[in-house]
Amino acid sequence: MLILAAAELRLSTPLEIVLVLSLMALLPAAIASLTPFLRITLVLHFLRQALGTQTAPSNPVLLGLGVFLTMLVMQPVARELQAKAIQPYTRNELTLVQAMQAARDPMHAFLLRFAREKDIQLFLELTKTAPPKRPQDVELVVLMPAYVLSEMRTGFQIGAVLFLPFLIIDLVVASVTLSIGMVQLPPVMVAAPFKILLFVLVDGWNLVIGSLVRSFNG
Repeated sequence: MLILAAAELRLSTPLEIVLVLSLMALLPAAIASLTPFLRITLVLHFLRQALGTQTAPSNPVLLGLGVFLTMLVMQPVARELQAKAIQPYTRNELTLVQAMQAARDPMHAFLLRFAREKDIQLFLELTKTAPPKRPQDVELVVLMPAYVLSEMRTGFQIGAVLFLPFLIIDLVVASVTLSIGMVQLPPVMVAAPFKILLFVLVDGWNLVIGSLVRSFNG
C-alpha cells in the first residue's frame, strides 16, 4: 500500500536526482549479476583455464565480449523497458516511482525464466516468505539471488563440460611424456599447442559463443 501511495506522488527534482544517482551506483553490480553477463563471463573464464593460455585472451577482451553478448541477449528486454518505462518517464507521463514499477515486469519475467524453482524455494525459506500462488507473484528480493545462484550453477556446468576434452589431452600428453622419460619438460607446455590446435580446428569460438547465446533463447 505504501508503494502504491508513493507511486501517486511526484518526487521533487533533487530527490529524483539523488534516487537516480543511487540507482546508477548499483548499475554495475546489477549488470554483472542480474544479466547473462554472469553466465557468459563464467564460461569464458573456464574456457581460458581449460585451454591453459592463462592471459590470452586478456581480461579486458573477455569482459568486453561478455558486455557485447549481454547487450545482444538483452535486446528484447531493453526494448520493452524503453517502451514501458523510459519513454513514458521522459515524456513526464509517469513519475520516477511509477516508471520503476513499470520496469519491474520485463526484468521479473527475464529473471523468472532462468531462476530454478529449487533456488527460489531456498530463498523463500531463508526470508520466511510464504510461497506465492503464481510464479509472477515472486518478490524481486527473492528472485534476484535465486537467479544469481541458478546462473552460477549453469555456468559451472558448462565449464565442466568444456574442461573434459582438454583434460583428456592433458592426460594423454602427461602419460606419453612420462613414458618416454621427458621428466624435465612440463606436460602443460607440450599439451598447450595441441589444445589450441584442436580448439581452432573445430572452430571453438563459434561453437562456444553460439551455444552460449542460444542457451538464453531456448
